[in-house]
Amino acid sequence: MKRFPAIKLCLLASALFVISLSAAMAASSIDIAAIDRDRILAAAARAMTNEPLTIAKFHAALSTGGPHDYYSNGDYWWPNPKTTNGLPYIQRDGQTDTNNFNNDREALRQLDHCIAALGAAYKITGDDRYAAKAAQLIRVFFLDPDTMMNPNLQYSQAVPGVSTGRGTGIIDTLHLIEVPKGVEAMEKSPAFPPDVLAGLKKWFSDYVTWMLTSTNGNTEAHAANNHSVAFWLQVAVFAQFTGNEKDLADCRDHFTNVFLPKQMDPDGSFPRELARTKPYGYSSFQTDNMVTLCQVLSTPQDNLWQFSLSDGRNIRKAVDFMYPYWADKNKWLADGRRKDIQAWDGWPARQTSLLFAGLAYGDQKYLDLWSKLPADPTNEEVRRNVAITQPILWVGN
Repeated sequence: MKRFPAIKLCLLASALFVISLSAAMAASSIDIAAIDRDRILAAAARAMTNEPLTIAKFHAALSTGGPHDYYSNGDYWWPNPKTTNGLPYIQRDGQTDTNNFNNDREALRQLDHCIAALGAAYKITGDDRYAAKAAQLIRVFFLDPDTMMNPNLQYSQAVPGVSTGRGTGIIDTLHLIEVPKGVEAMEKSPAFPPDVLAGLKKWFSDYVTWMLTSTNGNTEAHAANNHSVAFWLQVAVFAQFTGNEKDLADCRDHFTNVFLPKQMDPDGSFPRELARTKPYGYSSFQTDNMVTLCQVLSTPQDNLWQFSLSDGRNIRKAVDFMYPYWADKNKWLADGRRKDIQAWDGWPARQTSLLFAGLAYGDQKYLDLWSKLPADPTNEEVRRNVAITQPILWVGN
């Protein structure tokens, strides 16, 4: 029998792998436009009636910033019952005080949802009205000197009596990652002015610069849990939008050399998230963000879907770990895992991990489960932890 040189065997194996992967993907399919058409058009119709949004119209009594500075309170911090003025605030991990100042965060999230819906509607219809409305909203929220939000989060997730703003607050702008994706779907429309596109790219470029150079940003970038993943996911999306290849390379480095080896266990779980008071919700959140990071950063030359550590850890293991629990949440408890202290009944939502991984690996069971889960969760805590509302913006379909 003729023996092939080792290099030829490697090339043959690689070719067979690509062929088998392509065949698997061809056998798996999902029509996102058909599945989501009605909800996309309904969301876009609501966005078309939205008055322009701005954080400048709100005033947080406890903020030390100005009217153009985004402000929010720490999620799990409450007034101190032992003091007359409630200061300093005290922490109750996993429990959100609904009385905290939330106006800026709500405006930011609503803006993001509007742009995502308008971008998705334009993508499936080509109707320039959606692009014109999106440009109006963007101009007011990001660009108009009288109404714009400054490109920093210096005063986010403040803790009254403790801190005027913290690095952990940068996670708030995770709810801006669909703005670039929505705009990319509409930017070629004649109704989307070039100056709005240029101005928005400069805003995000300035914001990423602040993220990577500020004290708060440095703290968040090196967090040991989901916060750093959310930080670098934002950098990845915003850097891709502005064409910053250096920052994208740094994001890939963090994915392969920090997040997989230092945050994921061999079984695909994330132990720091499992240790929280809401382990199911945090594990779902972390998995979605890790998978989305893989979706954003993967290229034909650097396919992170196929990257594995020497011990076999890879992004598919993260999805495989959560898949049975998204399919049947009762199994989470049956396996001896703790029930979340808040929003337990609201999970799972339509996890984007299942869609992105299902398409990347050609796994129909992922896609089937994705299509069955709630696309628009009603629980506010769950909604706060779902960053992608219009998945059609993130895939070729």
